[in-house]
Amino acid sequence: MKALVVLTTTDSEDVAENISKKLVEERLAACIQIIPMKSRYWWQGRVEEASEYLLIIKTTDKKYPELERRIKELHNYTVPEILAIPVVRGYKPYLDWLSNEIGEEGG
Repeated sequence: MKALVVLTTTDSEDVAENISKKLVEERLAACIQIIPMKSRYWWQGRVEEASEYLLIIKTTDKKYPELERRIKELHNYTVPEILAIPVVRGYKPYLDWLSNEIGEEGG
């Protein structure tokens, strides 16, 4: 099992809540944290600033394709940030829990 941390942001607390609820219920993620924050970024040739919600999603490489598809379906952005970061190391009992909660054996 290869664990991943996936990041996405949205400007809507309701969208963040909906995405996190669906991904956990569908066992595409074992855990998701939502953090309010401020973002500054380039968009369509201009620097923009917005209040956003960062979703920190714990999943696996095997679940990633379906997780990405669901985020795109549920998201309110034209081009949502969806970044998968591999977990190089982690506490084995936590990684076992993550694997078991999304239906993968042998964390």
